Amino acid sequence: MYRLHMITDPSHTANLRIAIDRNSSLSMQEQIRRKIIDDIALGVLIAGTRMPPSRQLAHDLGVSRNTIIMAYDRLVSDGHLISKDRRGLFVREGMFGRDLGAIQVTGSRQSINQSVWHARLATVALPSLTSVLPPDWDQYPYPLVDGPFDRSLFPVAQWREASRRALSVQEINIWTRNAGDADDPMLVDELRRKVLPLNGISVQSEEVLVTTGAQQALSLVCDLLVHDGMRVVLENPCHPELRMLLQKKKVQITALDVDENGMQLSAEAIQAADIIFISPGCQRPTGATLSDERRALLLQIAAESGKIIVEDDCQWETSLSTNALPALRGMPGGENVIYMATLAQPLAPAIRLGVLVAPIPVIRAARNLRRITARHPALSIQRTFAHMLALGHYAALLRHVEEAFAKRMIALREALNYYLPNKISLLPTLIGTSAWITGPKTLDTRLLVKRAGTHGVLIEPVHDYYSRAVPNNVFRLGITGLVESKIRDGVAAFANAFRETMDPTPSKTNFDAAQALSGSAIKRVCNGAKLLCKTVYGDPCTIVLSRNGEMQGRAGFANEDRDHGTWWVEGDYWCRQWRQWSYGEVGRFRVVLRGERIEWFHQDGHLVDWAILVRRNKK
Repeated sequence: MYRLHMITDPSHTANLRIAIDRNSSLSMQEQIRRKIIDDIALGVLIAGTRMPPSRQLAHDLGVSRNTIIMAYDRLVSDGHLISKDRRGLFVREGMFGRDLGAIQVTGSRQSINQSVWHARLATVALPSLTSVLPPDWDQYPYPLVDGPFDRSLFPVAQWREASRRALSVQEINIWTRNAGDADDPMLVDELRRKVLPLNGISVQSEEVLVTTGAQQALSLVCDLLVHDGMRVVLENPCHPELRMLLQKKKVQITALDVDENGMQLSAEAIQAADIIFISPGCQRPTGATLSDERRALLLQIAAESGKIIVEDDCQWETSLSTNALPALRGMPGGENVIYMATLAQPLAPAIRLGVLVAPIPVIRAARNLRRITARHPALSIQRTFAHMLALGHYAALLRHVEEAFAKRMIALREALNYYLPNKISLLPTLIGTSAWITGPKTLDTRLLVKRAGTHGVLIEPVHDYYSRAVPNNVFRLGITGLVESKIRDGVAAFANAFRETMDPTPSKTNFDAAQALSGSAIKRVCNGAKLLCKTVYGDPCTIVLSRNGEMQGRAGFANEDRDHGTWWVEGDYWCRQWRQWSYGEVGRFRVVLRGERIEWFHQDGHLVDWAILVRRNKK
């Protein structure tokens, strides 16, 4: 793969150690050029050093002489090397503005007392978060976390086309001019016409500010509108970094709990507050959507009492279905709502952009504050994203992402329902990219996170999201970073970690063979019976077992999810096979009947599922 040579020019002091990787995506010319530039920067090749002749270097590296000549020519044109008549090529004097060979570089000294710096840190320094995504998240076989996007979703060809357009000479002449604090006008116009209307928002360009994401927008709003002693309403659980921003302000925080319909409103708390922070579209982190009734009530109370609402439209790009609710900013009475969102999350490795929508005085103040902190996001990036929008690439990407995530969420729910049917419950949400899960009261999620890691599964602890009373049996699984085909295997591995966490001594079993039904007893009990149970995501499920071995199933509050299959008895095992449910696979279980509750046990003895048994011949 590599060809490594030590080239020594006997007539001079130049020593080059160059490794050629013939499988690299870089050309050999580019590899040689980069290595020489690195050696100059590091002082390996000092100013005035003579380079080996092109013929000698080509021979020693096993490449054509033209390759070396082209690499040398580029180094000369870029000013790294200089040609001297009849003498050859030499490293240029003062290439980096100073003689690196004359500089003494020192490393860190362990004798420095680090406690001095701890003592001088400002008192507002906050503790680190345990939920921060590890940098090697994509090295896990099964990263069941919410937030990072897997590479399969990045629109490579579309991004390259938009980049080429933004890097044309004409475009460069536009975005390189000094525009002060102004954002790219093309991007602002595209956002106003093609992005914000998707959430029901219609605004003037003066009401829009481009940020490096919703997090910067939150920081700007907190600095501008939140002052010491203010009364602030937050969701519980909520975005931990938002809570940390507010804690720096020394405000009085009222945390309102979240259920499947979003934040549970308290008219008294909202009327007493100065500002309300909320993520109504896809609540961060549970994924719940604020109901129509609560939206109307929140806007009404805020309008009557003159309160400020700050809306974080979390994950709006993954919830664009026709029945999705508009943003609070886009509803009647939402004109004074401050709206923010992160844009182009699937493109996060290339860009980090967000949008802040607010009344003109707020945008003007935010623009001034942005100028003295981080300036505007790079105009080249803004123009590239503007072309993504103008060419229709971003709309196509959103459709692709929404479709992919819908399939992944179905795969996640089906896998959880298959591997952990009676162990957990999911918060019923209509949209989103994660499942907010409650386990048994005895579950320790901190141990679960560690145990899952040993099975190659990365999951996110949720303790940082809570303002108070942290439940130790709640966790979250996400699907943004794992392709659909791997979700089932990931949940299967997670289920093993879950069972090991709940029962560290797997030799013990809940199954008592003496209580198990025989094959003939299973037939008597199940013939013509009806089974009443629930899925892990809370939907009711009814299964009818016909005497001829047919099996009918319906699930959902409107019986919208239906399937059919067969059931039979083999020895002392009850067997079943659905056409679609449970992946269409054959299941074999031992059966225990406790009153009207029927229980199915896996061959290794653990409880798989249970249901209420309604017998057809019961009087």
